[in-house]
Amino acid sequence: MTDAGKNDAGPEFAPDSMPNPSNLPEGNDVRPFHDAEIPVHGEDGWLNEAFIRAVAEAVAAQDSESVRALAGDLHEADVGELIDALPEAERPVFVRLMGDLFDYAALTEMDEAVRVRLLEELPAADIAEGLGELDSDDAVYILEDLDAEDQAAILDELPLSERVQLERALDYPEDSAGRRMQSDFIAVPPFWTVGQTIDYMREDKDLPDTFYEIYVVDPGFRLAGAVALDKILRTQRAAKVSDIMQDDLKRVRATDDQEEVARLFERYNLVATAVVDDSDRLVGVLTVDDIVDVIQEEAEEDMRALGGVGDEEISDTVITIARSRIVWLIVNLGTALLAASVISVFEDTIQAMVALAVLMPIVASMGGNAATQTMTVAVRALATQELDTRNIWRVLRREVMVSFINGTALAVLVGVTAAVWFEMPGLGIVIASAIMVNLVCAGLGGLLIPVTLDRLKADPAIASSVFVTMVTDVIGFFAFLGIAALWFKLPL
Repeated sequence: MTDAGKNDAGPEFAPDSMPNPSNLPEGNDVRPFHDAEIPVHGEDGWLNEAFIRAVAEAVAAQDSESVRALAGDLHEADVGELIDALPEAERPVFVRLMGDLFDYAALTEMDEAVRVRLLEELPAADIAEGLGELDSDDAVYILEDLDAEDQAAILDELPLSERVQLERALDYPEDSAGRRMQSDFIAVPPFWTVGQTIDYMREDKDLPDTFYEIYVVDPGFRLAGAVALDKILRTQRAAKVSDIMQDDLKRVRATDDQEEVARLFERYNLVATAVVDDSDRLVGVLTVDDIVDVIQEEAEEDMRALGGVGDEEISDTVITIARSRIVWLIVNLGTALLAASVISVFEDTIQAMVALAVLMPIVASMGGNAATQTMTVAVRALATQELDTRNIWRVLRREVMVSFINGTALAVLVGVTAAVWFEMPGLGIVIASAIMVNLVCAGLGGLLIPVTLDRLKADPAIASSVFVTMVTDVIGFFAFLGIAALWFKLPL
């Protein structure tokens, strides 16, 4: 980590670029800046461009007072958006000018690549001080993307108890419940009364900022049950916690995959759940706000994987993006060459009837689109565990029927169009037959390929699209050109 240097250069703003106070929308949050008041948010809910420019001007001028006045009480999500919008060289300067008003929770709202580059420019001692004010799950989220050397530099600046807590969380597998859990929670023995529990919560100064349940543990800190806060408040003080606790509560292992945990929250409508180790000792708690982030993260990951772009971020460098995309482009090139080799087998057939070359892309395109539709549904169903051995054959029959119905409709439409276009009724029959064959195979491939990859422990979201495209291209070209050669008795 390095000390943030000063940056004296910055953009210049014309006085008339500042908004006129009389034109501000009613009820909008505004900040004073020089002789003008600037709305923080635009009509779309995002930060106002004029507000961002005002902050950038104050940062460029090293005007700490103005920066703190403008951004000092912003929500952490707005601070994260603001940092993303500032020029890269001015981001560490902004943090330094904010001083003790900077909430490091804002780093959890930022693009990963931006966050890592910013942390590399900040002193390790300042980062450690800021992380010390956060919930442990947020601190882990910020630290986990740094390399080992930078992590160690920051952890060395933390008090021993906090350092041990974060190191233990970082030892859990990536994308596990242990990485996402908060290690601050309330646990009481089963023999306590409700009154003792309430008094403890009122008097203790180190309670979590937000909590929904009180956990009950035995002397070995093994989880015995939990009591919801509303039940605590509705029960007489003399009642024992063990008499009102829920002992069959849902719990997760610290090593469980975060996606599995998210499904548990979704299925049982959980607000919070306990996290235990392999010995059933309570080690943390997961709350619904953590899971919302997990759901969004996993959905984005699946969407990017379907496009073959991995964990690419919008702020990544050209080299990073190119390196992440080239692998699957090379694989796709290999499958494209396979499809081309099928075409080369029918070279004489195409030369004998040029119309075949004109119509080939239609067959491949129809099959590719149909397969992508099925594949998208299949990959999502596998990710949510809605598709398994219990219903695979029913879903397969459904997809074949859908492909047959759509294939019939498209075959008639394209067949009639081709027959009229080239004045060859036989050509219409040929392409209609090829489309029927390709769409049925597309439905089969779009489902079976993701399922097969999943059984082989490969990520179907990443690999399916390349192989599905290969299948529809190869079968489409082979069916169309093969049927045409047989129908018109053309040379092979």
